[in-house]
Amino acid sequence: MLKAINLFDFNQKVNYKTEVLAGLTVAMTMIPESLSFAILADFPPLMGLYAAFIMGLVTAIFGGRPGLISGGAGATVVVLIALMKSHGLEYVFAAVALAGVFQIIVGLFKLGKFIRLVPQPVMFGFVNGLAVIIFMAQIEQFKTVIDGQTVWLSGTPLYIMAGLVALTIAIVLLFPKISKAVPASLMAIIVVGILVFVLNIETKTVKDIASVSGGLPPFHVPNIPFTFETFQIIFPYGLIMAGVGLTEGLLTLNVVDELTQTKGNGNRESLAQGVANILNGFFFGMGGCPMIAQTLVNISAGSRARLSGIIAALTILSVILFASPLIENLPMAALTGVMIMVAIGTFEWMSFKIINKMPKQDIIVGILVAGITIWLHNLALAVLVGVIISALVFAWESAKRIRARKYIDDKGVKYYEIYGPLFFASTTAFTEKFDISNDPNEVVIDFAESRIADMSAIEAVNKITERYAQLNKTVRLKHLSEDCRKLLAKADKVIEVNIWEDPTYRVAGD
Repeated sequence: MLKAINLFDFNQKVNYKTEVLAGLTVAMTMIPESLSFAILADFPPLMGLYAAFIMGLVTAIFGGRPGLISGGAGATVVVLIALMKSHGLEYVFAAVALAGVFQIIVGLFKLGKFIRLVPQPVMFGFVNGLAVIIFMAQIEQFKTVIDGQTVWLSGTPLYIMAGLVALTIAIVLLFPKISKAVPASLMAIIVVGILVFVLNIETKTVKDIASVSGGLPPFHVPNIPFTFETFQIIFPYGLIMAGVGLTEGLLTLNVVDELTQTKGNGNRESLAQGVANILNGFFFGMGGCPMIAQTLVNISAGSRARLSGIIAALTILSVILFASPLIENLPMAALTGVMIMVAIGTFEWMSFKIINKMPKQDIIVGILVAGITIWLHNLALAVLVGVIISALVFAWESAKRIRARKYIDDKGVKYYEIYGPLFFASTTAFTEKFDISNDPNEVVIDFAESRIADMSAIEAVNKITERYAQLNKTVRLKHLSEDCRKLLAKADKVIEVNIWEDPTYRVAGD
């Protein structure tokens, strides 16, 4: 079902050094984030790292495109918090595996293509909202816990944290001007880490979040009753998690497509996500999806192949098994600085440049999507709302295009030449075009420049013909598609209408 793709996707020559260094950088940024999300949901910390390893490895090998990085993402974890509180960890594992099943179904039935329905303003809002979320998450690193209370850093700890973050950002900005042999993000982490170690600077490190030492992901069948009642409990969580993961994943895939000028495969990505989440459910992982922040770190580090994702996943596993003391001593300031730069790079600054050229409704949609993303941290809901509003706006604008050219020929026959699409939103305007009581006894409605799109349009035509029939007037419908003629012929009383036989061409079925 899943076909492994070789590391040379898109016929590009792979720079192995770049791929390895990019993978190491991604791993360094993914470890604290995965731990943070696990702790946020009250999961065992290692669940976050196991998810990062499993998701990262499976999707790197089998996923929809090179360069995409998956892991234990906050967007999917947030969905499971309520289930964790109400039913416990075993139900979480079952819901994660069920989400994987749903994602495989999407991939098998090739439903990933529906991401094309997401308009550009929604993409802008999604990306900009996500950039703000990434940035705000880094601000949380300037807090500490004192006597059980979370408070802002102050005094020397604040100055140290701010100084190290500023140094990290400076290295990320300036190092590429010196050399591009090593990713600037990785160099910043190394330099700041060494500086903290050599000067014995007291600052927050990864071990202040959680321990990262452990063994291989253990096989574990969720200890739950296999009953319909259990399925009813986990079904909504699995479905929502699958939707959130696919939405964020396919949108991230589109972002990478634009950055690299290549084309990924959304259906294959859906399959890979599904397999990875099923494995998470049975190997003690919290599940996840593609992570746009780490993906952008990977792409900005120069990665264009699958090797970097594999390296990142294996690095996380190696850290769990062997190198936890080293990683635990990395300063959070360095990772915070890197993620701040990722947030800045994620934001679509171009959207500000073109805002005065965009239609007002597109601006509103973009702002609304960004707002929902930031406020609720629910990317799937934000995108869904954006798509619905965009669709309604499009329907409204299209409905206003319906119009009719009217004239009476030398035989006293009145013609209505309809222009514009006839569908549910334009039926009212269509009906208002006719002067039924004052029209002559013979009327022709010409659809040569119109399109009958749905049943609402058929019903509107039906009602018009019925009203003419009540006054004993004849209506001829011209230039209808074969499909529309069949539908009209099945409608009550409409079969009595004289429908001209015109050259057959498809309209509603196109």
